[in-house]
Amino acid sequence: MTAFVLGNDLPYHRLGITASRKAIGNSVQRNRAKRVLRETFRLSEPSLSKLVNRYDWVLNAKAGVLSITTTQAKVEFEDILQGVAEREAEDGRLLTA
Repeated sequence: MTAFVLGNDLPYHRLGITASRKAIGNSVQRNRAKRVLRETFRLSEPSLSKLVNRYDWVLNAKAGVLSITTTQAKVEFEDILQGVAEREAEDGRLLTA
């Protein structure tokens, strides 16, 4: 999956999902990919709440999402979250210096 992240001024995170016919396939496959990504986002709520800021997330489904479990997708999303958290920490250090 690919994630696009943009900060927002709301007290919660928002999620958008793209799953194109060209990348994923027919509507059944696209809907399954979107369900997997929504569930991944829902299961990652504890990690999301640890972030300092709130973000708008757009997850771009890739063909591989159909062949992995929600647990594997969650691990991949947690890696993305870790990168965002590290970026927040770097920005925080820059602001305090």
